This record gives sequence, structure tokens and C-alpha cells, in this order.
Amino acid sequence: MVDYTEGSGKQYHTGVGLGDVGEYVIMPGDPKRCAKIAEHFDNPRLVADVREFVTYTGTLNGVKVSVTSTGIGGPSASIAIDELSKVGAKTFIRVGTCGGMQEDVLGGDLVIATGAIRMEGTSREFAPIEFPAVPNLEVTNALVQAAKKLDVRYHAGVVQCKDSFFGQHEPEIMPVSYELENKWQAWLRLGTLASEMESAALFVAGSFLKVRVGSVFLVVANQERAKKGLENKQAHDTELAIKTAIEATRLLIESDRTQKD
Repeated sequence: MVDYTEGSGKQYHTGVGLGDVGEYVIMPGDPKRCAKIAEHFDNPRLVADVREFVTYTGTLNGVKVSVTSTGIGGPSASIAIDELSKVGAKTFIRVGTCGGMQEDVLGGDLVIATGAIRMEGTSREFAPIEFPAVPNLEVTNALVQAAKKLDVRYHAGVVQCKDSFFGQHEPEIMPVSYELENKWQAWLRLGTLASEMESAALFVAGSFLKVRVGSVFLVVANQERAKKGLENKQAHDTELAIKTAIEATRLLIESDRTQKD
């Protein structure tokens, strides 16, 4: 592959190099959330700010950790996890937002993904469609344990990943409305908890890269509740999801430390 960095030693898209990031990385979509997440670290510092990829590094429990934003969608998320893994990152927790799908998934709740529907394009360039998009069990269990410890209302289950935000929210205007609406009904009948845009790509890329990946989301609202005229409160503060990801990272650090001793 051509070295587009011309020997800088930094990854082309994310701007990070060896020693810049820890083995544990929290991954929001929004670059503006990085500083907020980094406030939970000890001694955080900005190490890179390139395109949609903003990276801070600090410590938790005495271990180097980082936060890197991915932007929206699978293509940029897969670039981030690929480049971060090349400079030493080994465990990733996506923290973001989603839209609830089942009636009991309310705005303000958290969703922890146990699998992702690959209704997007990025993961197809890593693996055949028959390969499942599943998170790492240790990371997922740590997220569940963290949510319980923080006494946060959460749901664990399958999420749907797509490339078009408006294909979800306004499928009737799309030329392929027949496909979008029929598949949406199938996902609902199968008990899919929520819809988002990055986890399928991250889970499949993580399988290929041999790194650990998990996801936790804040439910912003639930369009199915709105359709039925049910109360549909909105939530936009991601702090509970962030705290859950931070606590899960601490749990993983301590578990990994115990296994090494």
C-alpha cells in the first residue's frame, strides 16, 4: 500500500502513531463528545484532530486509555478501528445514540448490543453476509455489569445497522420504500431493540482484526411508540452511556490485570 503519510509515522486518516493511544479506546461518533469523555480520564491530553477523528489519551486505573471519534456510519468507523489497531489499541467500546424499536425501549434508556443486523455496506467488504456481526463477550458482559452497578435502565439484544438515517425515518419517500418498510417489519417481529449506524461494521472489522469490540447506546426516542400515539420522550444527554462505557473500561482493565498476574 502507498504510504500517503510520506514517512510521518502517523496513520493517514486519524493522525495517531505508535504510543499515542492506549490499548483501551472509547469510540463516540460525534467529535464534540471526545472532550466530554476525556474529562473522565486522569491527565487527558489531545493527541490528534484530523477530519472527523479526534483523539484524547489519558489514564484510568493507572492504565493508558483513549477516546477517538468515528464520525457517522460504518465507513469512517471501520477506518478508525483499523488505524487504531495498527498503533496498539486492542479493546474498543462504541458509545453513541440509537432509536428505540420495541415499545418498552424508551428515550433515556441504554441499549447494549449483543449482535447487529448487517443492513449496511461496509461490513460486506470485510466478510460475506453469512458471517454474523457480534460483539466480544467480555466487553459486552462488562457493559452489562457496569449498567447494573450504575443502576441504569438498560436493554441487551440485537440492533439494526443501516447506512441511510432518513431511509429509517422516512422510508416512504425512498424509491426502494417497499424493501425498507418490509425489512423494518421483519426486524420488529424478530425483537430488534434499536437502530443505529456503526456497530455492524465495527463488530465484523473487529473479528477480522482480532480485537475486542462492544457497543452501548443512549436511546434518543422511539419512532414506533410515536406511530402508536404512545408517550415518546426524547433524551439527548449521553452522560449515562458515557459513564457506563467508562465503568466497563475500568472493569475490563482490572479483569485483564488479574488474568496477567
